[in-house]
Amino acid sequence: MKFEDRKQAGMLLAEKLIKYKGKDAIVLALPRGGVVTAAEIAKHLNAPFDLVITRKIGHPYNPEYAIGAITDNGTIIGVKDELEMVDKGWLKSEIKKERAEALRRKKLYLRGRKEIALHGKTVILVDDGIATGLTMRAAVSEVRKQSPAKIIVAVPVIPQESALVLKQEADEVVALNTVKEGKFLGAIGSYYDEFLQVSDQEVIDILKNFKRKEGYDLS
Repeated sequence: MKFEDRKQAGMLLAEKLIKYKGKDAIVLALPRGGVVTAAEIAKHLNAPFDLVITRKIGHPYNPEYAIGAITDNGTIIGVKDELEMVDKGWLKSEIKKERAEALRRKKLYLRGRKEIALHGKTVILVDDGIATGLTMRAAVSEVRKQSPAKIIVAVPVIPQESALVLKQEADEVVALNTVKEGKFLGAIGSYYDEFLQVSDQEVIDILKNFKRKEGYDLS
């Protein structure tokens, strides 16, 4: 299954999540690409919309290959064997760098406003696709600390092996395209006709427009 763009993927996901409309659900996006997809879901579910910011830790010899992920609050998820094999000084520096970037984004996007409380809520975590699943696993771990009633991972595309891992850590995984083991094309963008990079300004604009149109007090 291929998608026109992130917005269409979000609308299709919203159809699969419609049972959560009016069920005290909160939609959280992983920036940046996940914001476009998540905004469509939040609109269709008439749900509050916020962010959970995670950053990939790439391998020193292949930055696109994730060996870990970190949230702005310092929660780390990693592939144990991979993390143990890399230089400890490099890893410490990389963790510091990626957390700093997560904090930069949080400050820029949220502009000092308080994040929505998640205790007792149904939380829908959204990205525009999953490869290794490490950034989403970090998001799940971070959200779990706030004791939500339920955590749902919702994505357009995910490899079967990543879905199996996330089903053990989240309460539910909702995907439009679960790719059988060994068949994943290697890049999330391969499953979209249009997959342009989402800028910081686009994220800011989506958050502003959502607040204005939906009327939620996110100030």
